[in-house]
Amino acid sequence: MFHKVSIFSILFWILSSYAVYSQESDSEIDISQPLTLDACLVYAFQNSETIRIAELEKAISKADVGITKSQGLPQLNGSVNYNNNFAIQTQFLPAVFFADDPNEVPANAPPVPVRFGVNHTGTAGVSLSQMLFDGSYFVGLEAARTYTELSEKSYHQSKVQVAEQITKAYYTVLVNQERQVLVSSNYKRLDTLLRETRLMYENGFVEEIDVDRLLVQYNNSKVEQENISRVTELSYYLLKFQMGIPVEQEITLSGNIADIDFDPEITAESEFQYEQRPEYAQILVNQELAQLDMKNNRVQYIPKLTANAAFGYNTGVDDFSEIVSFSDRWFEYGFFGVTMDIPLFDGLRKHHLIQKNKVQVRQLELQSRFLRNQIDLEIAQARVDLQNSLDALQIQEENLALAQEVFRVTNIKYQEGVGSNLEVIDAENSLQAAETNYFNALYNALIAKVDLKKALGILVE
Repeated sequence: MFHKVSIFSILFWILSSYAVYSQESDSEIDISQPLTLDACLVYAFQNSETIRIAELEKAISKADVGITKSQGLPQLNGSVNYNNNFAIQTQFLPAVFFADDPNEVPANAPPVPVRFGVNHTGTAGVSLSQMLFDGSYFVGLEAARTYTELSEKSYHQSKVQVAEQITKAYYTVLVNQERQVLVSSNYKRLDTLLRETRLMYENGFVEEIDVDRLLVQYNNSKVEQENISRVTELSYYLLKFQMGIPVEQEITLSGNIADIDFDPEITAESEFQYEQRPEYAQILVNQELAQLDMKNNRVQYIPKLTANAAFGYNTGVDDFSEIVSFSDRWFEYGFFGVTMDIPLFDGLRKHHLIQKNKVQVRQLELQSRFLRNQIDLEIAQARVDLQNSLDALQIQEENLALAQEVFRVTNIKYQEGVGSNLEVIDAENSLQAAETNYFNALYNALIAKVDLKKALGILVE
């Protein structure tokens, strides 16, 4: 059953459903020229804050890939160190160490305090480490690339959301413009009829009440014309708001309701893949990430192998001025080696992490199954809604044509004196109701088309 919906309610619903977007514009689209729907979409894709945020997320994911890769490259570090040993620690050594004849030292002789060290010490060197084997590193590389894919899916989903908002706002403007034309036509028609009826009244052919009835219709039509003019202006504001254009910027649209193709083929069963829906593709990527996380926790049981090397110089002097005597006071040192870290026992932490991963994978599998069922329902419902909307639109088009013809005939009969003023008023009311029903049906059909294309994942190619 077709339900009447006011244009004000439609605009309020759309406005309350959408997010705030940027009003800054760097677009190459010339908004001073009449805009097609595609031009509006391109402009919005370039200026929407939602899409800009998604683009930055893509950049972050690419940087994360580079960060992960860098962990497998050689790590080279240099260091310079200076210490002022203003209070050298005292050590205690057995007295026997300082006797010429150890046998002459009493058994209970106290230890001798000795200070080991110099007032100034320094080191300068470089160290190099290279990961030879770490299972987590290779899993991390794969996970980083998968995360980049996830950011791509999120970016596409953002574009779909923006495309839906812009398309619906664009269609709202076209419908209101078409409605404004008809309302203006009604107003002119009633204005002509009122002047003719007044002339007939002055010549005694009709009563004053006939003029009053038409005057009521005329005043109502005048108010409706003013209302639809404001609603049309508001719908333009809404579209500019979604596109990121300042509301004071004037724009015009090149589209026309008659040019819109309702794509009847999309209502029929067609080949569909769930991956066309960005949210389903995101779940698949999240499943892959969960599997990689589990793999990463498992490889934690495997030893890690790292090569290390260092080379440098050190010195020690009592006088600070001697520390810069590089020729004979600095002595080189160096080493290289291999380190193997072998995990032995971590309190079953890795075991519990793996169990958690298994639950997460199972959870995502159930979510993907639920989403597939939900998508199937959305597509079926969207197809039914579009078909019902198209059927209702066809009926309302026929009703509008009939109402126009009834008014035409009734008006002719009235002017020829064989019809009543009440018949004219009734025909006018029926015509306005038919126009309202037609535009509501037209808007519903356009929205149903957008919803079906979104459900099929083809709103943004």
